[in-house]
Amino acid sequence: MAIAVANYCFSAVTSSVKFSCSTSSQRRLATSHTSLASANHKNQNFKNSPSTSKSSTTDRKFPGRSKDGKGETERSQSTAFKSFGAQRKDKKEFQFDSKEQLSESGNLQDAAFLNAVVKVYCTHTAPDYSLPWQKQRQYTSTGSAFMIGDGKLLTNAHCVEHYTQVKVKRRGDDTKYVAKVLARGVDCDIALLSVESEEFWKDAEPLCLGHLPRLQDAVTVVGYPLGGDTISVTKGVVSRIEVTSYAHGSSELLGIQIDAAINPGNSGGPAFNDKGECIGVAFQVYRSEEVENIGYVIPTTVVSHFLSDYERNGKYTGFPCLGVLLQKLENPALRTCLKVPSNEGVLVRRVEPTSDANNILKEGDVIVSFDDVCVGSEGTVPFRSNERIAFRYLISQKFAGDVAELGIIRAGTFMKVKVVLNPRVHLVPYHIDGGQPSYLIIAGLVFTPLSEPLIEEECDDSIGLKLLAKARYSLARFEGEQMVILSQVLANEVSIGYEDMSNQQVLKFNGTRIKNIHHLAHLVDSCKDKYLVFEFEDNYLAVLEREAAVAASSCILKDYGIPSERSSDLLEPYVDPLGGNQAINQDSGDSPVSDLEIGFDGLKWA
Repeated sequence: MAIAVANYCFSAVTSSVKFSCSTSSQRRLATSHTSLASANHKNQNFKNSPSTSKSSTTDRKFPGRSKDGKGETERSQSTAFKSFGAQRKDKKEFQFDSKEQLSESGNLQDAAFLNAVVKVYCTHTAPDYSLPWQKQRQYTSTGSAFMIGDGKLLTNAHCVEHYTQVKVKRRGDDTKYVAKVLARGVDCDIALLSVESEEFWKDAEPLCLGHLPRLQDAVTVVGYPLGGDTISVTKGVVSRIEVTSYAHGSSELLGIQIDAAINPGNSGGPAFNDKGECIGVAFQVYRSEEVENIGYVIPTTVVSHFLSDYERNGKYTGFPCLGVLLQKLENPALRTCLKVPSNEGVLVRRVEPTSDANNILKEGDVIVSFDDVCVGSEGTVPFRSNERIAFRYLISQKFAGDVAELGIIRAGTFMKVKVVLNPRVHLVPYHIDGGQPSYLIIAGLVFTPLSEPLIEEECDDSIGLKLLAKARYSLARFEGEQMVILSQVLANEVSIGYEDMSNQQVLKFNGTRIKNIHHLAHLVDSCKDKYLVFEFEDNYLAVLEREAAVAASSCILKDYGIPSERSSDLLEPYVDPLGGNQAINQDSGDSPVSDLEIGFDGLKWA
């Protein structure tokens, strides 16, 4: 939920060839070959980078869509090439130890670990969130991956997002092999692939995962970036290790900052230490006019967590969270007021209703320890020798369902409590599970859940500030809650007068507050009243005569070439997320988190 600031931009590193409208977002997928791509992601200061190839420049004009798609494509091309920069010229500082046989170009050329790095070719077919009953035109991209043994490969999740076909090719080979996506970790931007062909694995030597590096350790990034088709090697050093924002998943996990050049197409490629051990996965860069050569690598601690999660559950379940909003306690008067005797602890400002902590912690509690590790007043904990790191790092070491013991001070009294950690429930999701958004069409009124991809596709400008504020900062009150919006109105005789309505949140149907789009479909199907009454923000009403709406449905679908009046998931029986408790006291946006709680160092979500 970060906000784009000025012209700084973190970006994932994939080369692509497809562009969609994203005039307000600074987070784009960069491209190799002939064009650079806009990826329609969150307003982040990060930028992902696989390499893309555009299959068509045809501009489509749909209701609620930006008309400036072509112009955005041209802008992306010029800015992306400038921002990624060139490989460092001063290589003397970054030479490897000759004992490891990596310092001389000849030895590096023949190094066995280079053969474990493969090129990824992906064909993507993304959903059309403005027209949710169909898909967008397919496009292709290229990235990097590497072998980890047992017939598996690792790459970035954004390299295979919305994939329809994935192929891989080994170094020095001219054959592409079909790969299967076993798991995608959106929050950690890692994907696990498998290749069944025995020929692909002939004489293959999987990479060994090394330990977390130290500052100033030499690092080599290997992959297939923009600028050519053969393998590329860039060198640098580790410049920082800290909890950082992951652009693709809008999450915060441990990251390694390096000064080696990372370019579009490097996504998913390994980074090596001077022993030839893999220390992480290249995945994003920081773009700004004031800096250069700031790249980021996913460390092996995060990679190991992803792999362990997959082995434990047979699927990826995600990194857990504590579900509390924290404030630093650097001010002595504040600590005295809260009866905190020493310079430690962080204040619980708010607790997410969907987290287990909601039943354990209270606003005003001070967390002073996590599993017996003391938490400092700046929200940091000890990390290796003479280093400290954000408190969230300890949480990220846990798995979904694990229990953490917290030491807290409540009204001056110290106590210990236990909290179950689970992945965070987002009111407005950053990615759509299953790949296709839900939708419901009633007499031309198109309803769909609000999501970050939809906001990006609508380019923000067609969505009101009030709805945007609720989308960015409101919290889910229960699992399964959605913000349902009227995306657009397909003009017809029954919906006369409502044609100009678009991107407005529907709050109630016939007086009943809506919990999610499946709940809305259930209410409409079970309605026996003469009228269908939809209540929107600011007491705006849309009323339809029920029998006329039902009669007009088939004609509207035929006129607009829509296969069904609702998505397939809404054909399933409705299950109440509250277990039959229909009472919802307030709308999810009545008291959103303020913007002061997002993006300031003193206030952090754990």
